[in-house]
Amino acid sequence: MKRKPEFIDRSKVRTVPAAERESLVSVSKEARPHRPGSSFRAFLDGLPDLLGAADLRAATGAWARAVREERTVVVAMGAHLIKVGLSPILVDLMERGAIHAIAMNGAGCVHDLELAQLGKTSEDVAASLDAGTFGMAKETAERLNEAIARGAEAGIGMGEAVGRDLLEAGGPFVSRSILATAARLEIPATVHVAIGTDIHHMHPSADGAALGATSYRDFETLTGMVATLEGGFYANIGSAVILPEVFLKALALARNLGHTVERFTTLDIDFKRQYRPTQNVVERPTRLGGRGIALTGQHEILLPLLAAGVIESLEEEAAT
Repeated sequence: MKRKPEFIDRSKVRTVPAAERESLVSVSKEARPHRPGSSFRAFLDGLPDLLGAADLRAATGAWARAVREERTVVVAMGAHLIKVGLSPILVDLMERGAIHAIAMNGAGCVHDLELAQLGKTSEDVAASLDAGTFGMAKETAERLNEAIARGAEAGIGMGEAVGRDLLEAGGPFVSRSILATAARLEIPATVHVAIGTDIHHMHPSADGAALGATSYRDFETLTGMVATLEGGFYANIGSAVILPEVFLKALALARNLGHTVERFTTLDIDFKRQYRPTQNVVERPTRLGGRGIALTGQHEILLPLLAAGVIESLEEEAAT
């Protein structure tokens, strides 16, 4: 059946006054050009109050506010942060009391240990895989596996075990180690592994029971910190699968045990929006009254910007 289109009479269009219409963008939200020699605070204040810049400002404010109000701040991180040179940023925040617990995946402790021990890390995977030598660094595997075995015997977690080992051994690069700094400052540092994902799991010195025991102990430790997140701040930076899953289970367990963890801020930073961080960090955990924020971009740019904003806010508070 053919239908003839109805004539549209635009003379009957209903209009509204532009000045009375609600607008999402105004000149008050525009960026201000940077002036040579001005402060970093001026740079931050000059960012547009729109989209990602507004989210960066909101994340900075929530992190700094949690520190000022003595609420818990937890940073969960993928190993990529270490590989792009961000350990000094995190160590500095820990020294300033702006991070109260830190969590990483298994690869994180590998790269943290190698940088502390050798001052370098990260091999050419393709070339060494072709040669059959990928992941076969003797000293790295033996030291990690021995520290983890001692940790299992002592009933402590993997993060603390490796951190203690690095701190006791010392060396010219240990001051930039995240795990050694956590051990020195007595900040909970947890490592969450999946068996078979990390290079030291391939070596004969690896003990599956010790890996499981120490990483499970770290799950319990992280859950204990998540249980105190009310009013606090949780950041997931560069982990697309393992740490978002661990966080969701830690939050579920904390709430099941009767802890109130409802109003807090979460942040995810990664190259692109991923399903698990979006659901398990940004959206689901904050349904009861918190706020989830996602910043998309390179870690080596966004984390220093975020950290600098937090430091500026805390310094301003201390000066008043």
